[in-house]
Amino acid sequence: MQIIVIGSGFGGLSAAIRLQAQGHQVTIVEKRDQPGGRASVYQQDGFTFDAGPTIITAPDLIHELFELSDRKTEDYVTLVPLDPFYNVRFEDGSVFHYNGDQDYLIKQIHQFNPGDVEGYHRFYRASEQVFEKGFPLMTQSFSHFSDMLKVAPDMLQLQSFKSVAGFVNQYIQDERLRQVFSFHPLLIGGNLFQSTSVYAMIHKLEQAFGVWFAMGGTGALVQALARLFQELGGELQLNCEVAEILIDSKTQRATGVALKSGQLLPAEAIVTNADIASTYLDLVPPQFRCKYRDRHLESLRYSMSLFVLYFGTNRRYDQMAHHEILMGPRYREWIVDLFERKHLASDFSLYLHRPTATDPTLAPPGCDAWYALAPVPNLDGPTDWQERTQPYRDAIVQYLEQQYLPDLSQHIVTERVINPLYFRHELNSYKGSAFSVEPTLFQSAWFRPHNRSEDISNLYCVGAGTHPGAGLPGVMSSGKIVATLIGTA
Repeated sequence: MQIIVIGSGFGGLSAAIRLQAQGHQVTIVEKRDQPGGRASVYQQDGFTFDAGPTIITAPDLIHELFELSDRKTEDYVTLVPLDPFYNVRFEDGSVFHYNGDQDYLIKQIHQFNPGDVEGYHRFYRASEQVFEKGFPLMTQSFSHFSDMLKVAPDMLQLQSFKSVAGFVNQYIQDERLRQVFSFHPLLIGGNLFQSTSVYAMIHKLEQAFGVWFAMGGTGALVQALARLFQELGGELQLNCEVAEILIDSKTQRATGVALKSGQLLPAEAIVTNADIASTYLDLVPPQFRCKYRDRHLESLRYSMSLFVLYFGTNRRYDQMAHHEILMGPRYREWIVDLFERKHLASDFSLYLHRPTATDPTLAPPGCDAWYALAPVPNLDGPTDWQERTQPYRDAIVQYLEQQYLPDLSQHIVTERVINPLYFRHELNSYKGSAFSVEPTLFQSAWFRPHNRSEDISNLYCVGAGTHPGAGLPGVMSSGKIVATLIGTA
């Protein structure tokens, strides 16, 4: 079967490799000049910056792609475990070193609040139960409502109607520890006070499989998967933006794609790794959309966006770990500003990425490569990013300098910034959302946009906006689901 995959993010690459290995002839068409989608790479002034995802969990999903082709991951890319997974820092000066050593975690919990040790044990047992029931659902297609009904009793038993924060808070009392064990939904675009508690399984997922890094950066993993795909006989076309998915009006089936260059590429099936809302709004003509009409797409809740400052320093800050979570002073109200009011707050909670803590080759000798990631409202908010970008950048640098990185402004030697306008215009993300459809209870599993389009029977969807959701395990699992759907069609 001739199959076209639109976009070469991790979801598209995962689907394409699996489909090519099944014996189909697969062509990936990618808008940008490099594969990876959100996981692109910037190189400037001797520094290498991963633009997007940097946290690798569930590495078996990566190993599977090589094993099904009788190859070994280590022949293509080197994955190394991280310890700590994250440092979680608070403005009172306390630091929680979050890793996979249960005894060490419990020792730290005791130092934060002795009364929470027993609560943590109960939380961990509960997260194990959620993981055992929830993790297998990540590779199960929820194409029919009956699929949802089958798992509903388990989900009720596991308190999926609660938020992640509500789930954690019933076990943990110390406010800082509550944040340590509930911040994870932010890494996939979710509001921890609204995202279903199924996402509490991330704690067990990390404890079971660890947190990993690809030497050379996430971009090295993208290149490894692109190389594997091409070695299997797949075709990767860069600088090829799709203008329209072509639909036969009689059969209501996709017949190929029209590129913005005017070229027509025929196909017997289409897999879209493009933003789910933009796929339907911009690529599928409205007369072929019964389920995904404009009004329906506009009614969905979309994740927040991101402001990211990439910068290189001409000195190293070895007191900082590879992954740093910097908690601000006004956490719950900040979340409300971010998701509900869509107001750009003056305070921060940041994810600070320092890959040179693990791989010094990503910067010149004696230097560090960084990015500071600030969750910000999507473009439904009133922020004028043309006006606010420079002041917001300056505020982040000042905050980091005062709190964590002494004399930072004197040591920055290269930088670049992205904001919600980048997600909208460069990545075609609806509303400038960084993670597409927000992962709420009623936007998960069957309620989330399906992996097989309800409107066009041979159009399949992978990536953050479809089931099971954002994050590397989620988008790679969506590729596995689609390959199974096509393989059994």
